[in-house]
Amino acid sequence: MSDAAFDDLEGAANLDPENPYITNPKTAFEDADSLSEGEAETQVARLREAVRFHDYRYYVLNDPVISDRAYDRLFERLQELEDAFDLRAEDSPTRRVGGEPVEELGTVEHVAPMLSIDSSGDESDVREFDERVRRNVDGDVDYVCEPKFDGLSIEIVYEDGRYVRAATRGDGQTGEDVTENVRTIESVPSRLRGDHPGFLAVRGEVYMPREAFQEHNRERVEAGEEPFANPRNAAAGTLRQLDPSVTADRPLDCFFYDILAAGEREEDVADATASRGALGAEGLDTHWSEHEQFPDWGLKVNDRTRLVEDIEDAIAYRNELQDAREDLDYEIDGVVYKVNSRAQCADLGTTSRHYRWAYAYKFPARSETTRITDIVVQVGRTGRLTPVALLEPVDVAGVTVSRASLHNQDEIAAMDVNVGDDVRVERAGEVIPYVDEVVEKHATGHFEMPDECPVCGSETERRGPLHYCTGGLACPAQLKRSVEYFASDDGLDIEGLGTEAAEQFVEEGLVDSVADLYELTVDDIAELDGWGETSARKLVDELADSRDPSLAEFLAAIGIPEVGPTVARDLARHFGGLDAVLDASEDDLREVDGVGETVAGEIREFFENERNRDVIERLRDRGVTPHVESEETGSELDGLTVVFTGSVEDWTRDELEALVEEHGGNATGSVSSNTDYLVVGDNPGTTKREDADTEGVPVLSPEEFFELLDDRGIEV
Repeated sequence: MSDAAFDDLEGAANLDPENPYITNPKTAFEDADSLSEGEAETQVARLREAVRFHDYRYYVLNDPVISDRAYDRLFERLQELEDAFDLRAEDSPTRRVGGEPVEELGTVEHVAPMLSIDSSGDESDVREFDERVRRNVDGDVDYVCEPKFDGLSIEIVYEDGRYVRAATRGDGQTGEDVTENVRTIESVPSRLRGDHPGFLAVRGEVYMPREAFQEHNRERVEAGEEPFANPRNAAAGTLRQLDPSVTADRPLDCFFYDILAAGEREEDVADATASRGALGAEGLDTHWSEHEQFPDWGLKVNDRTRLVEDIEDAIAYRNELQDAREDLDYEIDGVVYKVNSRAQCADLGTTSRHYRWAYAYKFPARSETTRITDIVVQVGRTGRLTPVALLEPVDVAGVTVSRASLHNQDEIAAMDVNVGDDVRVERAGEVIPYVDEVVEKHATGHFEMPDECPVCGSETERRGPLHYCTGGLACPAQLKRSVEYFASDDGLDIEGLGTEAAEQFVEEGLVDSVADLYELTVDDIAELDGWGETSARKLVDELADSRDPSLAEFLAAIGIPEVGPTVARDLARHFGGLDAVLDASEDDLREVDGVGETVAGEIREFFENERNRDVIERLRDRGVTPHVESEETGSELDGLTVVFTGSVEDWTRDELEALVEEHGGNATGSVSSNTDYLVVGDNPGTTKREDADTEGVPVLSPEEFFELLDDRGIEV
């Protein structure tokens, strides 16, 4: 092939101009047996070079120069020669077909922290972010805007241009080792192109394209397998397969969008932190220059990424992308803004969990219209009745929704909703489906909650907007949920005793209350369907180990209405013993931080119930002895009382409250005049914020809360 022909091909630099497999390749190969070892080595080298080039043209430039059939033949020939002459190599394109299965995914420490990004769906919060940035840096500020992909964030590391490892984000410091699985993704190059750093760690997003997702789900259904709920779940589940060949058979793709670390050697960046000024590749002093450089290295970028001069253009970009959302072949749930200048990013720095130079502007919850085919009433562990609408299945934000909450009788009456009506369904926070409004009325009137429990037939009673079954633990539904909750993570954390086991024990008559769990024998359990002696023995041992819970764990586990782990800890800390809690009056209970009039009434009513007192005494008779923990704590937050509302990315409420208490502070469940800070996360309730306004309690964002911890010398 002439040099001129190569010059016409973008990306052909540094290729062997004599390589016959770049354009118009001849794919009628001679028999492998007719080749000498040296001839095979030469052909393999040229095939690898060609396959990598064609991958680049297809996945990065989206401009292939040969047909799919010709590409497949080159790939097959490469695989044939590698096998015939034992010429396999770690960075060969053929490794995409998958390596040997592993027993479990190991963990990998990230080269640099993979921090999360603060986010909001409110334009005012985005403008506040821009104002904070401009207050804290010198000079003009421009932003790189990119889609917020709804996939799985990963770190990929290259040494001397060769792919060496990949890891999921995990907790930001360490992640799961998915090296062999990511190797199978065709858009992830096994070798970098051009003039690249000797050591490079990049951040990307693995996703499953929408069209490929639909096709893959169709194949799963035809094979009798359960379809994936949405593309993100499909990507996450695929990337965590223990057998890389399974990953190779599924249509994953990857966008790259950030340099985590770069240098001549890994040792050069070993002491790097999340400060952007310390991590960049030489000559790349902006995020936009990274975006433009990635394709030259063979790394696929998103063509919707844009550089803008101010926050007005950034907001316009978000609105434009929201309008185009349905036309994209990948799921997004918002956009990400990054301060373009790396020097300004370094000045802004990070919190312990977030970059201060980046912000995500999320899209509103997505909604669709469908019809209610029925309304069923579920019974919870406290007897609360919850109306649930059964729907004609509809896709909402990539998830097939067939049921949605109707909340309570007041909400039902306000919407005037009934079976047969067409309704708009939304997913709060892109997760929880609920009926938002009636779009077209077909039924007469609205649904009425039943006078009798649909499970046990006991009378129901209304308390405010809610309805309850009066059957107590005589109601099988309440008993099943009570047993399940007793053993859950929020209770005594008894492994092996989940929903199915709780239902089975109740239905078989083995359990009439949670106290009966401690009388179960190996023989009792082993005789049940799905159990054997080994699993039965393991559960009996777990039950035995749970006989010494903390008082807080015990109070949370026994199912007192309105008492979860947080209030349970408050009660245990205040009273110091089970008998003191049992005998406390409502006035005594209201003295506890986090316990108001309603909660105090629920607790007192629970303990005055003879059946509940009997269950507690029977638990004690069977050796369940709650104790008060006396753990040493730090003093960094001594005297501070903190309340949380809403969700905080990568943290559960229990983890945040435990963090405060480990360092000497108090974490309570409600706002009072004694509260020092209210921390407000995503999708918060309104009550605590209103109470904070009334009591004059300062409100912190999660970012500001973690800054407070940093200021107090607490590392998280």
